[in-house]
Amino acid sequence: MKNKTQLCTLILLTAVLVSSCKKSYLELDPQGQITETLALKDPDAAAKLVGGVYNTLYYGGFGQTTVGFLWVLANDVASDDADKGSTPGDFSDLGLIDNFNPNPNIFIFNNIWVGHFSGIVSANKAIDILGKSTLDATTKNRLLGEARFLRGLYYFNLVRFFGGVPKLISVPLPSEGNSAALNTRATASEIYAVILSDFQFAADNLPLVGDPSTQTGRANKGAAQSYLAKVYMYQRNWQKVLDLTTSVINSGKYSLVTDYNFIFREKPVGGQGGTNNSESIFEVQTGINVGANAVSPLFSNGQGARSRGGWNDLGFGLNTPSQDLANAYEPGDTRKNATIIFVQPTLPGNSPGTILFDGFRIPTKDSVENDRYSYKPYHSALTESAQLDNNKDTKPKNIRLMRYAEVLLMYAEASAMLGNADGLNKLNMVRSRANLPATTLTQANVWKERRTELAMEEDRFLDLVRQGRAGVVLRALGKPFVDGKHELFPIPQAQIDLSGGRLIQNPNY
Repeated sequence: MKNKTQLCTLILLTAVLVSSCKKSYLELDPQGQITETLALKDPDAAAKLVGGVYNTLYYGGFGQTTVGFLWVLANDVASDDADKGSTPGDFSDLGLIDNFNPNPNIFIFNNIWVGHFSGIVSANKAIDILGKSTLDATTKNRLLGEARFLRGLYYFNLVRFFGGVPKLISVPLPSEGNSAALNTRATASEIYAVILSDFQFAADNLPLVGDPSTQTGRANKGAAQSYLAKVYMYQRNWQKVLDLTTSVINSGKYSLVTDYNFIFREKPVGGQGGTNNSESIFEVQTGINVGANAVSPLFSNGQGARSRGGWNDLGFGLNTPSQDLANAYEPGDTRKNATIIFVQPTLPGNSPGTILFDGFRIPTKDSVENDRYSYKPYHSALTESAQLDNNKDTKPKNIRLMRYAEVLLMYAEASAMLGNADGLNKLNMVRSRANLPATTLTQANVWKERRTELAMEEDRFLDLVRQGRAGVVLRALGKPFVDGKHELFPIPQAQIDLSGGRLIQNPNY
């Protein structure tokens, strides 16, 4: 490229462009000059300023992404939970990830990088303005806590995905446009220090769920404590994990949805489940007010069954649950059929095919490309909210990022490491909900439960790396995982070029 742009310039420009075209989050205006000025003294304007940071959760199509479609695909398909899906030649970049032959030019990696740093820039902008505001301390710190929670979430994703990345925690001055610090990688430890500080500030300053000052979908104390516990789990600080999950449990604000099938529905069934249910600790909000560029494009439709039989298909058929995942469930585990759509084979006579919860019929295996599809992102065109903007790709499907079941399992894993007998009760709560008998408290049993409980929720590959057994597990399935290389994905070549070569590639790529 001629006249290469610096990294910080790229991500700042991207953030400005995105905030100018996205529709609102929770019906809040995106960041703009008037909002910034008013935010120094007006609580409503300050809330709208932070609303602009929440907008970045919506990046999710084939463009830049944070927690949306491409992030889900990369993490699920790299694991033993999912295959690429669709037709053999479709979406070849995802096939390279599935077969552990990734390269720095795969567009998915660059879109994840740009999307996350755009979110970080947006958070930094809000943090900078709020820091100079004259709002009362409680309101100011609450809004700062929300912005720092989102920055911590984005850095947590980046450091697990790429390792050390540039440390950008303030709004650069114009004179810093060519700063080497903004175009070189900090260490993973330095990034983790930022994450811990952000989540701790959020935990200290955000109210509990249900507080009148916190809208549905905004970060709260329980979300901050849960993510802080998860970060400490990655650092094997088991006492911190136990303390933080204990606080979330003892808050009394969360409970397991009785029927696992209802967790991922849009509407409650018999008062159970649906969006923002009793188990939801943090989930990305979508809906008719979000618009066509929400996180929902492709998230639901992209993982839906791909037709080859001429009927009205559900989607692109990507990210299909693996046979290995199907085999991982114990007999009678109700989570199996709530997680995986099993397409029925053609049978003699009039086969009814596969009937989904809303009555939608996938005729037979002859009509679709794959045998299995992910049930959790399925959004019903028959019984749930209408698609957005008359576009079949934009279905208003919330993404559940942190559930109470995961908090119970983090508590159980920390308990197994520390000898806390009560961890068995929490582990068996999760199993009982799945119609399974009690088990014993071991780290291996918790790991097993994490897989089946959180399957197809964009976390399995990162979990295997955390556990130090990614190579053993994935090579046993024939994946050519290389220890010391594939624990991280490559730094996008586009970003190395934009940095003038100051970003250093991960080892062995």
